[in-house]
Amino acid sequence: MNLVPKKLCLVVAGAALLFAGCPQTPTRPDPSATALGMQPGGRNNSSLNPSDVPMNLEAPGLSVRPEGFDANNQNRTALQAVYFDFDRSDIKQAERPKLQAAKEYLEKNPGYRLLLEGHCDWRGTAEYNLGLGERRANAAKTFLASLGVSADKIETVSKGSLESAKNGDDTSTAKDRRVELVVVNPSTAPAPL
Repeated sequence: MNLVPKKLCLVVAGAALLFAGCPQTPTRPDPSATALGMQPGGRNNSSLNPSDVPMNLEAPGLSVRPEGFDANNQNRTALQAVYFDFDRSDIKQAERPKLQAAKEYLEKNPGYRLLLEGHCDWRGTAEYNLGLGERRANAAKTFLASLGVSADKIETVSKGSLESAKNGDDTSTAKDRRVELVVVNPSTAPAPL
């Protein structure tokens, strides 16, 4: 059995497909019909001033990112984190106004959602800290629900001690024991893969 003719046939067929290509080339639009018109080196037929075109457009769909939102359409600075005592998941009295502010923020921005990220300090096992972070996020979710926030507006996730300062002092560990209130804009969020 001779494989040379079969390989030669495959090479010839591949070359034929490669050279066949598309039957026609795409038509380039007339510059005067585009948003910015003709650019330097030619005359500008557009009545639109280039400075009027927003430059923070992103694919897909060229949506404009709202103020304060990152590339994942999350805003981590709009609301304050809720802090917890060591090895505790109950919402302290002093932290409750932060959750009230989150409720009011969602009322003013009904298209937004909240992602509650539970965090822990470095002490304890990874498994224990994931569980504690989950309990903290769920405590914040339960408190928000008691304020009237719909459960479909809230998601929870535990980060455990993944982002904690290892062997940190009392000040840094106190900052690690928290639930971050992350505002999510689902209307501009990228489609899941």
